[in-house]
Amino acid sequence: MSHTSLTSVAFGRPIDSIRDYVAALEARGRLLRIGSMDQDQYEITAFAYRLLERFGAEAAPGFLVERVRIDGQWRDGPVLANLYGSWPDEALLFGVAAINDDQHQMYRAVIDTLVSQLDRSGNWPRIPPVEIPAAQAPCKEVVLTGDAIDIERFAWLKNNPGDAGRYINMGSVFMRDPELGSNVGTYRCQVKGPRKIGVNPEPGQHGWLLLREMQQRGDKVAKVAIAVAPDPMTFCASSTKMAGFREDELEFVGGLRGSPLPVVRCETCDILVPAQSEFIIEGEIPLDQFEAEGPYGEMYGFQGAAKKENFFMNIKAMTHRRNPWVLNSFTGLTWDMPKAPQVSSNFFMYKRLIPGLTGLYSPAGASGVIVISIQKRFPGQGISAGQYIAANPALNKVVIVVDDDVDIMDPGAVLKAIGARWQPSASVLIPQTQMMMPDPSRPTPMLSSKFIIDATRQLPQEGGPKNWPALNRDLLTQGAPGSFDLVDQRWGDYFRNWPGKSRG
Repeated sequence: MSHTSLTSVAFGRPIDSIRDYVAALEARGRLLRIGSMDQDQYEITAFAYRLLERFGAEAAPGFLVERVRIDGQWRDGPVLANLYGSWPDEALLFGVAAINDDQHQMYRAVIDTLVSQLDRSGNWPRIPPVEIPAAQAPCKEVVLTGDAIDIERFAWLKNNPGDAGRYINMGSVFMRDPELGSNVGTYRCQVKGPRKIGVNPEPGQHGWLLLREMQQRGDKVAKVAIAVAPDPMTFCASSTKMAGFREDELEFVGGLRGSPLPVVRCETCDILVPAQSEFIIEGEIPLDQFEAEGPYGEMYGFQGAAKKENFFMNIKAMTHRRNPWVLNSFTGLTWDMPKAPQVSSNFFMYKRLIPGLTGLYSPAGASGVIVISIQKRFPGQGISAGQYIAANPALNKVVIVVDDDVDIMDPGAVLKAIGARWQPSASVLIPQTQMMMPDPSRPTPMLSSKFIIDATRQLPQEGGPKNWPALNRDLLTQGAPGSFDLVDQRWGDYFRNWPGKSRG
């Protein structure tokens, strides 16, 4: 297997393909290569669990498996996973100039970099894509039509014995209609045959809305193209809510890149797709026929329900690079999309709504939980801030509000604040509100209860003590101001005879 040269990757410049990004990760020691794994024994899935258990969600490296056993056959990959879990990795992707391994520093650096790109209204810059000839597009190196198409021969994984089958779960689904607009979204696709896959936009998602509008207009089929393993910026735009309904996600991709995204026209329709993709799958979704789909392991870590009626696609053409790469999401375990643009946009928006907001963070692997920090100045400020966040119909089921001296990226620090600063009376239960994501605990689709924990120091007007005692660490820094400098200077000496590895 060959890489795109690292010389094409430079800080501050767009990373044009998943191969460029992986090459840059490998240069930083952030990619683990494995020769072969037996997915008939679910070896790759078990490895993903162990990797994150032992390294942690944000420190675990991406990994690449050269060959995979599926249904008794050894298939060439590579199969890649866990490429976007770390903030230093996102710093690499978004052009942060000075990159180190400090998750906290890189979180702040990435968010600052992206927030600076927003205009005064919080809008992302837009640059339309540019069409290039098919001969210049890597995704056109191999063109398959008719009986030559066999989607099953590639190394798509069945993640879990409980899943309905093998899935293409990191594809960007392209829909475009002259009257109704366009959508690029990430929807799982169950492999159902050599020339058939499921397509699963959830009710309320932009792709689902667009298909329903086509149905209501009387269309019999919808032309669709799926880009598998496109460039990271395209996958970011397709996996987040950067664009509104009917807006062109590829213009946002150009804005993130700072240059137009090269696109190429499909073989069987006029849809334009990213030229650097590993695969392009073209086909038609019947709008008057449906098939069963699932079950499938969902993002909350629980198996989702099987669906009796779901969209599917008949494949009409397939193009791909020579020796194409397969990306796989271990849904509910690995973090599989760049999260910085969504976090930056949310922070910018909430900063305008919430007085004193200083930070916003969703812990890796804790879907539905979000932590925010505020500079608290007046009574009711914590609960009010939490209500703004809870109003988001997406993932924010539990909102924890802390003071700005609490490290929101440190679960221990957040729990310490809950233990020491929170009284259960400083809480709000929202009995029923909108919830878009497939939370397994909700009794009714699209609805959920939500909970706000105000773990800020409660003011006397809120029932808190008249005077909070001083923090022990503050007393140390005030009373012995040189103590930390002394320890930092002697850090190497402390560990000189220790057989373990210093974390300094």
